[in-house]
Amino acid sequence: MGRSPHRRLVHAVAVTAALAAMLADPRIDAGIDMDGSTRGLVPASGLSRPFLFLGTRAHHSPGGPDTSWDLDWSRLTGWKRWLTVAGTEHASFTDVALVADQLGIDIGAAVTGARGMRITRRYNLAMFDLHLRHRAQPLLDRPSPHYPEVTIAAR
Repeated sequence: MGRSPHRRLVHAVAVTAALAAMLADPRIDAGIDMDGSTRGLVPASGLSRPFLFLGTRAHHSPGGPDTSWDLDWSRLTGWKRWLTVAGTEHASFTDVALVADQLGIDIGAAVTGARGMRITRRYNLAMFDLHLRHRAQPLLDRPSPHYPEVTIAAR
């Protein structure tokens, strides 16, 4: 079966869905894991399609508590970026943080739910635009004064 004319970017929140889907379906051109453990899913033979890690600085920095990212990062052979976001918690990458803010529930993040959502949306859009629309995205190549919480941990 040939490649679909409709390109797809898959992202995951809290699960290994993006990597699992990409490994199972070669039609998926790129993927994003937003703060989910990857559990060493990438085979030793590697994955050559573009992939973005976007996660909390506290748990998903290189050499941090979730070592699955270190292992799978080493096996990604295509374009890749590893971004961490200071002041975030796991829920910061979902609408849960927005709802928690509205209800006055403290999720433990220094970054507000609205700010976390802006960061998540902007970096996801940059990934879509770069790999599906083939539009340059300097945001993925260097720090941005608009998003000082975000660090390019590895490339």
